[in-house]
Amino acid sequence: MKVKKDKIKLITLGCSKNLVDSEFILAQLKSNDIEIVEDEESAENVIINTCGFIQEAKQESIDTILRAVKRKEAGKLKGVYVAGCLSDRYKTDLEAEIPEVDKYFGATDKPQTVVGILNELGVDFRKELLGEREATTPGHYAYLKISEGCDNPCSFCAIPIMRGGHRSKPLQEIVTETQKLASKGVKEIIVIGQDTTYWGFDTDKRRRISDVINEISRISGIEWIRLMYAYPSRFPEDLIETIASNEKVCKYIDIPVQHVSDNVLKSMRRGITKKALAGLLSQLRESVPGIAIRTTLIVGYPDETEKDFDELAQFVKEFRFDRLGVFKYSHEEGTYAASIPDRISEKEKSERQREILEIQKQISLERNNALIGKTVTAIIDRKQNGQYTGRSYRDAPEIDQEILISGSGLRVGEFCKVSIHDAEEFDLFGSAQN
Repeated sequence: MKVKKDKIKLITLGCSKNLVDSEFILAQLKSNDIEIVEDEESAENVIINTCGFIQEAKQESIDTILRAVKRKEAGKLKGVYVAGCLSDRYKTDLEAEIPEVDKYFGATDKPQTVVGILNELGVDFRKELLGEREATTPGHYAYLKISEGCDNPCSFCAIPIMRGGHRSKPLQEIVTETQKLASKGVKEIIVIGQDTTYWGFDTDKRRRISDVINEISRISGIEWIRLMYAYPSRFPEDLIETIASNEKVCKYIDIPVQHVSDNVLKSMRRGITKKALAGLLSQLRESVPGIAIRTTLIVGYPDETEKDFDELAQFVKEFRFDRLGVFKYSHEEGTYAASIPDRISEKEKSERQREILEIQKQISLERNNALIGKTVTAIIDRKQNGQYTGRSYRDAPEIDQEILISGSGLRVGEFCKVSIHDAEEFDLFGSAQN
């Protein structure tokens, strides 16, 4: 006779790296015959995997914890368990301010966190399932986290405080994990880490991200490999050749440049100059025809003058990034930049963010209009209300634009040819070719 086990809702906040952590926890829970529910109202216990990256993310995490605690006090939940970055960084404060949470866990030591959560729930940790994940993404793509932590000294970033120094995941573990994902039907691997280009440096003083990419590209079933979070400083030159020559690697790269003014780059401790940064970006475009370059920027940094911001805006106009996101600077305690007065008002930060996004909006529209009349290869992500939605190699899921596709007989997770017949700023419209 089976003993009834409580239903659990696992809430994941923040980035794709947190999502991967949650998938490892879910695999252990499901192996113990625990029912995972989507609806929080039907859960008996809640696990919250928090984010503590910037102020907005921290507030979202705290609000989520408080909502769960309120439900517990009303007798609608048995237990509330909190893990992740916010819990790791502010554990003592959280225990004092929200003691109603049954247990707080950190983010730094994953196995201990998973074991701790399972122990609290009265179930066993199964060592044979190390490396197993319960996918929460559509079955045809998955995130592959190749490292933990970060060694870069960026002045504004609290990640090293929360996640510790860089630790490369062993290559064989990465390969085994990818093989398991491929056996489940995953076709697109999205390589992530705090700094993916640093992989291998902590073990043998060489940046060997190309070794990772080339190894997983040999795995049957994997058709697209997409590289995210490629730090621009000390960028490994052999990676450019790998992107250009390996047919499975999407001609796409995410490089968070953050800024281009030498004044701001120096204060941010980014380890690169505008000249070197521009040279790297140009080399990528010259060496990899058709490459889509995505970046993120920070506006409103304390040392960013109006002149610095104008220089950034002009660079965005001239370089014409394919994809771009903009964050407003968030003052994070414990970071190097926390000692610099936060001189720029929230209103001004918002204005600067809006201006960059307006520039990018026009660039994106022009780029999309240039695709009208052309045919692209797309992977189908979902079908809704009789219409398919897909992406080309130029777009990562969740953060980039999509293609709305008309047609019949298409299958989610399959590739197809799409004729583009219309475009908007951040969407394409096309018809599937038979």
